[in-house]
Amino acid sequence: MKRSPWLFAILLSVGCANVLAVREIPEIVVGEPSFFRTIEAHTDAPIVAGNRIEVLLNGDETFPTMLRDIRAAKSTITFAQYFYEGGSIARDIAQAFAERCRAGVKVNVLLDDYGAGSVPADIIDIMKQGGCEVEYFRRVDAAGIVFPWKLLRYDYRSHRRVLVIDGKIGFTGGYGISDAWTGDGRTPDHWRDTNVRIEGPVVIFLQAAFAESWLEATGIAIGGENYFPRLNPVGNITGQIVKSSPTGGSFQNYMLFLLSINSAKKSILITNPYFMPDDVMTEALVKAAGRGVSVEILLPGEIDSQITYTVSRSHYGPLLLGGVHIYEYKASLLHAKTIVVDGVWSTIGSTNFDNRSFALNQEINLTIYNREVAQRLERIFADDLKYSEPISYEQWQSRSLFERVMEIFAFPIKEQL
Repeated sequence: MKRSPWLFAILLSVGCANVLAVREIPEIVVGEPSFFRTIEAHTDAPIVAGNRIEVLLNGDETFPTMLRDIRAAKSTITFAQYFYEGGSIARDIAQAFAERCRAGVKVNVLLDDYGAGSVPADIIDIMKQGGCEVEYFRRVDAAGIVFPWKLLRYDYRSHRRVLVIDGKIGFTGGYGISDAWTGDGRTPDHWRDTNVRIEGPVVIFLQAAFAESWLEATGIAIGGENYFPRLNPVGNITGQIVKSSPTGGSFQNYMLFLLSINSAKKSILITNPYFMPDDVMTEALVKAAGRGVSVEILLPGEIDSQITYTVSRSHYGPLLLGGVHIYEYKASLLHAKTIVVDGVWSTIGSTNFDNRSFALNQEINLTIYNREVAQRLERIFADDLKYSEPISYEQWQSRSLFERVMEIFAFPIKEQL
């Protein structure tokens, strides 16, 4: 389902938003007690111990694990997804949901109206005919009728990825439901992504994120033992679910990123597909490099939008001059969204490093306070660099005239990308 050009013209005129200006950042250090309390305060997200975390790379690791857990569901499944289209994996997941519904499991599926707007009708029918509840987030039309007043909020999307099974097992990350996300992330046309499977007390906050979006979309509040069971400790990992809802005035993931970058003393590793930092973020990264922190940023060598790729590259100059190392991934389209700080703190989720994620979309990230997980992500980063090329300031300066012209024309809409 494609949207007409006039709709986007309206969105660009009404959907402008930015994060609150941050003029001063507190001096905190990752791992110190005040760091945890400061992060909790600015993200409105409790840090919870007793969890088990499994990092899942690409479709080869993610989808078989998800399907296994879906097929074992006993009471409830909640699923929120920004991007869902046709293909074999889309059909497999729809059929797994439908089978569980027929077995008596309550399945709530929430698809973003824009990102999942092109999902084939027969895939939706598989889920609905099985008994699943399928709804759309911020839909502007029904039965072909457009409701103009809903256009004012249409640009504010739910970019969250949430899957919770029986209220006990959760998944999040950057994945979409598409054959493009299958594979090992090293092959063209099969995207490189990082996701996570979660067990333990922190899952309740992943479920809460789904409940928030589901309530807005449907007016229905989910609850009870089947959705929110008592969750006992199952592991030794401390974690935190950070959800942001900018239309409600909250910019939690922006503050999470900014405070963590500012707290680094040794290293910052950022992997992100849509990288358009504002001046405050750029200054924080350059200051970190200036105080001796090794700052390395892995970005795509190509992307699904040429204009977004061009605008992203326009931000390289000040960072490169400031001592930040930038690499572009060449094996496939890079879609992973992770940060690792000082080998002890890490985050995995849906949040891109741009204004759209920070100030327009609903987003969700799992933050992990665990050395083993952080070091696993550091090894993954090092492996990805084997398929990447470093970008020097001289290379950036020599970009083509076409690219420079594109930067100029894209400037008025860059906050929307």
